[in-house]
Amino acid sequence: MIAIPPGQVTLSDRRTRRSWPVELAPYQLGAYPVTQALYAQVTGARPSNAQADAAPVEGVSWRDAVVFCNALSERHGFTPAYRLPADGEDMEWDPSAEGYRLPTEAEWEHACRAGTAGPRYGPLDDIAWHRGNSGERPHDVGGKQPNAWDLHDMLGNVWEWCWDLYDAEVYGTYRVLRGGGWFDEHWSCRASVRRRSHPTFRVDDVGFRVARTAER
Repeated sequence: MIAIPPGQVTLSDRRTRRSWPVELAPYQLGAYPVTQALYAQVTGARPSNAQADAAPVEGVSWRDAVVFCNALSERHGFTPAYRLPADGEDMEWDPSAEGYRLPTEAEWEHACRAGTAGPRYGPLDDIAWHRGNSGERPHDVGGKQPNAWDLHDMLGNVWEWCWDLYDAEVYGTYRVLRGGGWFDEHWSCRASVRRRSHPTFRVDDVGFRVARTAER
C-alpha cells in the first residue's frame, strides 16, 4: 500500500461535457492491481481467463471486488468497509472503517496523475500494456515503469473498478471503470478516461486495486 497525499482533482465526462472538482483527504492505494495469486489466496477462486499468479485478476465483477475487500480486511484484522446485505443489493460503504475498499473515482485519478497534468504520467509504451504492445493479453503486474508515487499499471493491463456510480439518472447501478486495458487502443489509456459496467458483469479485461482510508 502506498500513502497518497491529500489534494484536489478535477473530474470530467466527455459524454456530458461536465467537469467537477473534488477535494481529497490522504488515503492509501495498492501499488499494483490485485493479482490472481492474492485473489485465490483470499477467496479460493481463480476466475481469470489467462492464468498467471502475478498477472492481475480479471473477470471479476464490482460485487466480487467488494466482497474481496471485506474478506481481505477480516484476514488482516481490520473493520470491513462494506455492509453486504444477504440479497446482494444496496451495499453500503462505512467511510470510518479501517478496512480495504475500492478507491473512489476521484482518488483513482488523483493517484494516477501523481501530480502531473497531462493525459498520461509518462510515455505510453514505458508505462502501460495496451493493444499496441500487449500481444492482446494481460501481463504480470509491475512490468512497466511506475508513476511518481510508485504506483504501477495505473494505465493499461486491466481496467479497474471504482466505488462510484457512473451516472445514476441515465445508467442506474452501473459503476465506474478507469485506466484502460490490454486490449484497448492508446486513446483509452489516459488518466481522464471513464468507462462503465454493470456491477454484476465479469469482463476479461477488468480487475481492481484496493484502497484504505488513512488512519486519523
